[in-house]
Amino acid sequence: MLFRESASSVAARILEGSLALHLTENFRHLHGRNAGQSEVRSWERSLPALVNALMDAGLGEVEVLIEYGLPLTSKRADAVLAGVHPTTGEPSYVVVELKQWSAAYPEEDEPLLCRIDAYPQPVLNPVEQVRGYCEYLLSFNGALERMPKALAGVAFLHNATESRIAGLRDIQEDRHGRMYTGEQRGAFLDFLRSRLAAKPGAETADVLIGGKIRPSKQLMAVAAAEIRDREQFILLAEQRIAYEKVMSAVRRAKRSNHKQVVVVTGGPGSGKSVVALSLLGELYRRGETALHATGSASFTKTMRKVAGARKPAVQKLFMYFNSFMDAEPNDIDVLICDEAHRLRKTSANRYTKAELRTGRAQVAELIDAARVPVFLLDQHQVVRPGELGTKAEIRRAAAAQGLECTVVELDGQFRCGGSDAYEKWVVDLLGLEGGTPTVWEPDGKLELRTAESPQEMEDFLIERRADRYGARMSAGYCWKWTTRVSPGMTELPADVVIGQWARPWNVYGDRSVLGAPPAPLWATDPDGFGQVGCVYTAQGFEYDWSGVIIGPDLVWRTDRWVVDRSASKDPIFTKATPDSEIDRLIRNTYKVLLTRGMVGTIIYSTDPETREKLRSLVTPTPGVTAPVAHGTAPVHRS
Repeated sequence: MLFRESASSVAARILEGSLALHLTENFRHLHGRNAGQSEVRSWERSLPALVNALMDAGLGEVEVLIEYGLPLTSKRADAVLAGVHPTTGEPSYVVVELKQWSAAYPEEDEPLLCRIDAYPQPVLNPVEQVRGYCEYLLSFNGALERMPKALAGVAFLHNATESRIAGLRDIQEDRHGRMYTGEQRGAFLDFLRSRLAAKPGAETADVLIGGKIRPSKQLMAVAAAEIRDREQFILLAEQRIAYEKVMSAVRRAKRSNHKQVVVVTGGPGSGKSVVALSLLGELYRRGETALHATGSASFTKTMRKVAGARKPAVQKLFMYFNSFMDAEPNDIDVLICDEAHRLRKTSANRYTKAELRTGRAQVAELIDAARVPVFLLDQHQVVRPGELGTKAEIRRAAAAQGLECTVVELDGQFRCGGSDAYEKWVVDLLGLEGGTPTVWEPDGKLELRTAESPQEMEDFLIERRADRYGARMSAGYCWKWTTRVSPGMTELPADVVIGQWARPWNVYGDRSVLGAPPAPLWATDPDGFGQVGCVYTAQGFEYDWSGVIIGPDLVWRTDRWVVDRSASKDPIFTKATPDSEIDRLIRNTYKVLLTRGMVGTIIYSTDPETREKLRSLVTPTPGVTAPVAHGTAPVHRS
């Protein structure tokens, strides 16, 4: 929060021209840098519109909290009004989102998003924006947990007329989200009077600011029921060791203000995510504060869907690595960083505000955020330039802060039918640890096949689906991805073309298109079959049968693998990416794709010599299909 005073005091500062100066000085003191010009313009133009409305409504004694920060995030509400409810006499709070827009229209008839001519990208409908702020505060501010009806939210578009924002009205309004334009100023004043009395609000502001910043007890109960009680994971061997190491660190943190870093490493299917979710559920059952974070949009959005299917509040437990740029040090008890091989050098991206571009290492931000930061990773799943999630990197970051770092290696295998032999075969096949390709010796746990054409591979998977197995096809990133489907198209663009066989990549973005699921749900939605997944949608998931297309970016020549960077269409690779790094990342990509199958894998290469090499290594057992694996990892029958 940058500033708080009564509305009448703020009005006086506006009149004398000192408010913006106070806010810029406080911003510099709080963040160590100057505020952006657009932010200063908002303070100069929008705050007077709000304060004048309060004064005209006779609410000069209401407390105004300017730039109120949401806990554990860099997001800030433009203002929170604190006062007394005119009917009940109880504390009352109004979250206000201020917009200078004079016109806005929905994005392609989608009311949750809207377009502003001055912005290159669509933005969230302000009704939904302020509603999200309210729901977030209810989940993370202990004061509001005891009085949820005390909170309301409103967006005030003080420069807009009704006719120029009419399309935004399609979204449903409620107590936490409603909108008024400058043309409706009288109605806005009536709304303010309905929530706030003409009485001092300083004490109620103190209550809100003093509220314990932690997930509410309701959220803990929901999380325990949805995550822990519903799944009932059974942890074995090193999984249990990792679990107990974290719980021990939590006890020490509470007992003696101790801070400790825990790293859990293991290959695909070793149970890293099972450990993560077991910890999350158990910690909430015990009343501890914990959050789950990843660097993968697909993984996080799927967890939100699965764990929070019936409880939207649970979805707030699943965050991203770059969600903690502004987090208070040790604000939470445990931060569980799953898929930590996706860690990047910094959290900043092209959308990050200038004031947050500190250059601070992302791993340091995550370590700072919790008493017990936990990192679960597989170094062979680093598939993008700039991903730095390794055991050594985290140890260095912990040592730089003088912190103890405990490492637990998970040796078990709960994916690939529980076949350690298959994971080793894949590592040797790709030469990831100095080994060389070997002949596959069936172990009765996983079936391995090769195909002579993509159609043969697909037909085989269709037969497995007819037997009620789940299946997916994935490929190396060797074909351009059409990211936008033109209006009027009746089929997805067939980007992956191999001879006469052509299939679409998985859908781009977060929306279903022509019956195909959005990208984050490709691996788990039954309708994902028929599109070809890439490493970014497959990583972190498993399915019964995995069909893998090895593209021309990785070919076998005489006695070794050759990586052809020119065959990769992955836009993440640039001219500046070294050959050695591209070689490593492409091999890691195929390691990820080849280890998604729970029951079996069928491989096809677009290159004749590579197909011949694979055929020499894999002799399928005729008529044998491995049984469905039963273990701690779920089997998706889709």
